[in-house]
Amino acid sequence: MNRIEILGLGAGDLEQLPVGVYKKLIQSSHVYLRTQEHPVVEDLVKEGLAYTSFDSIYEKYDQFEKVYEEIVETLLAKAKKEQVIYAVPGHPLVAERTVQLLLEKGPLENTEIMISGGQSFLDALFQSLKIDPVEGFQLLDGTSLHTNQLQISQHMIIGQVYDSFVASNVKLTLMEVLPDDYDVFIVTAAGSKSEHIEKVPLFELDRKVSLNNLTSVYVPPVTDEKIMLKQFSKLREIIAVLRGPNGCPWDKEQTHESLKKYLIEETYEVIDAINSGDIDHLIEELGDVLLQVMLHAQIGEDDGYFAIEDVIEVLSEKMIRRHPHVFGNRTAEDSAEVVRNWQEIKKQEKGDKEESILDGISMSLPNLLRANELQKKASKVGFDWQEIGPALAKVKEEFEEFEAEITGQNKNMVNAKKEFGDILFAFVNVARFLKIHPEEALFETNEKFVRRFRYIERKVKESGKGFADFSLEELDQFWDEAKVKGL
Repeated sequence: MNRIEILGLGAGDLEQLPVGVYKKLIQSSHVYLRTQEHPVVEDLVKEGLAYTSFDSIYEKYDQFEKVYEEIVETLLAKAKKEQVIYAVPGHPLVAERTVQLLLEKGPLENTEIMISGGQSFLDALFQSLKIDPVEGFQLLDGTSLHTNQLQISQHMIIGQVYDSFVASNVKLTLMEVLPDDYDVFIVTAAGSKSEHIEKVPLFELDRKVSLNNLTSVYVPPVTDEKIMLKQFSKLREIIAVLRGPNGCPWDKEQTHESLKKYLIEETYEVIDAINSGDIDHLIEELGDVLLQVMLHAQIGEDDGYFAIEDVIEVLSEKMIRRHPHVFGNRTAEDSAEVVRNWQEIKKQEKGDKEESILDGISMSLPNLLRANELQKKASKVGFDWQEIGPALAKVKEEFEEFEAEITGQNKNMVNAKKEFGDILFAFVNVARFLKIHPEEALFETNEKFVRRFRYIERKVKESGKGFADFSLEELDQFWDEAKVKGL
């Protein structure tokens, strides 16, 4: 079997190398180095180290993963002809992507991968910074850092910060959750004679980092409560406290039933914020909707039935399952096909449970919305007119029937109510044909009425009189003025 033995060059000084690793490096006829940019290499060369480095490969690609893949392919090819000694900075199993790739691909190439240790840079870094990892810490890769990885309440060590470009990406990612002037530490060659630690405000990070394979960034844990307010974990903690023994009496009294009306109210306020175009208002109102979700989840957790993680899990599973064109091997050419796929998958999920095509439309929807959804469902199985003409005729027919119930000698208000509902239902059908959302249309009309009536109020107030002093015709004139002004 072919064999590759991987040695760790330690954190920086020759004295840090274990005796066994030192002997293997010196006694080997040839060593492959991921990089020669390491302080111990110069000392080893003086003692006879013969090596080939892969530094030139870094110049060929703009993505580190491709660099690592070529290094691994080269080493596996060499292993078919010779016994390979491969040396990397620090410990082979700490922040070394090439080693992980070798462990993954080696067995597929009938190549044994041996790890022969070396001191990790973490030991020296903990000592230099005087931090205790038992308090909680993260070791993250600066070349592939994402916001969702960050646990800002823990010690964060970000390795692989090779140059100012990587440092810039690290800075921008951290600035999504931390203040621009938050103090971070640039640590180079920790534990060696060349050790250098510099504290800088976050916004200066990429201006201070120079090309160095031994550079890491240390981010101290956040203790400022104001900074923590951006964290989902903090929101969850706040809701738990509100519902806890020493929390708010009102929050502790709430149930799923008692909160129903608030969820509806907050949802409409989000719609209002969207229509206003005010982003700050939208942020606030979305927060109010999230509050409702968090309260329901906390009640579920308090009752022992479910927690917010269960809500997130079910939602995540649904999103993956219903988007096979994104997460699977299905295709969707346009949004219409996405909707068809969604409905098909939804139907498969329900199995034989659905007894009617109209099942699944909530009774809690506002009735204009519910009428629209009922008609859309029926339309999918062909119960629909093919053009708008008959739909308009139906409106006229329903209006005539309504008019008949409220005029003449045989007035019947019970029937009139039913016929009025029929008119609204028929109008919703017309709106659907014209792709007009009935709820939005009525909302806009309501807002228009508010603007124009407020104009009337203002004119009445300016006159020094009261509403009772104006005839309907005079008030109508104010309405027409508002209309001319575009209100």
